[in-house]
Amino acid sequence: MKKERFVDYFKENDEEKIVNLSLRPTNLSEFIGQKNVISSLKIAIEAAKKRKESLEHILLSGPPGLGKTSLAWCIAKEMGTKFVSTSGPAIERAGDLVGILTNLERGDILFIDEIHRLSRVIEEFLYPAMESFQIDFIIDKGPYAKTIKFNLKPFTLIGATTRKGLLSAPLRGRFGFFFDFDFYTPQELTLVVKRSAKLLGIKIDDESSFQIASRSRGSPRLANRLLRRVRDYAQVLGEGIITSQITKDACHKARIDEEGLDELDRKYLRAIIEIHGGGPVGIEAIAASLGEEKDTLEEVVEPYLLKKGFIRRTPRGREVTLATYKHLNIAFPRQAQEKLF
Repeated sequence: MKKERFVDYFKENDEEKIVNLSLRPTNLSEFIGQKNVISSLKIAIEAAKKRKESLEHILLSGPPGLGKTSLAWCIAKEMGTKFVSTSGPAIERAGDLVGILTNLERGDILFIDEIHRLSRVIEEFLYPAMESFQIDFIIDKGPYAKTIKFNLKPFTLIGATTRKGLLSAPLRGRFGFFFDFDFYTPQELTLVVKRSAKLLGIKIDDESSFQIASRSRGSPRLANRLLRRVRDYAQVLGEGIITSQITKDACHKARIDEEGLDELDRKYLRAIIEIHGGGPVGIEAIAASLGEEKDTLEEVVEPYLLKKGFIRRTPRGREVTLATYKHLNIAFPRQAQEKLF
């Protein structure tokens, strides 16, 4: 049996990694959701294999937890090449990148998560590597400085980002494919939950699968995580079988409501209403009110709330909508009505 070729430069919890790897699709036919992305990739992969060439560089963008890493893994499997994984913050020095690039074989996939967090020096180092598969490495300083040119084997860089707007134009321009990930529908996530339950040996009915899917914020990662939490609840307080009531009780204990909002989401919305009069208010002020990092709110909290219509972004800041007042069971104030109408 051929040994799997996989290199991972992430520092990740071993148990979490094992579970995530066990649930990861192994090819594009097993990948659920993102149909437009998958159909385009299948054509590109088939064409590259017929020409016996590497794929063009690919940029995947979208909120966290939607399967960007899993898709990169599937691409490597479809191409029959090695999958090398790292992240933008993990590459601190040019020497780190040189070590990774020079160890790539022809056609290998280099996956860089959070690519928007690469330093400018590292980013500029990537330009010739992506364009001409060469890198110039400078050793020593001043009059003793020397440039060493490394010829690389053709490879495919797959970058993943939650903040595409933060990528510089020169880096974006060096990608051949651009794919934007959207949130999954409850129906798609139901398929994800059922597949994961089967792989984990969990007994679950259709209604429970849909309940978990509906509360997972459109994210397969959260759906799998919530499935495991409900499984724990079923094993301890139930008979090991996930039922509709077990699912409701477990989600209530985890403080995840019917719309998939958790405690931080509700604190965010209440802060805008109770502290800032419903908005508009800047993200920095909201972050200060909650004691949270601005990036956490922008990358983790806001995308789903925007998608669900609980907030809107305006030139003056964030505002909550009528749907927020209804969901939180808060009376819609007259002042807010006048602003809305």
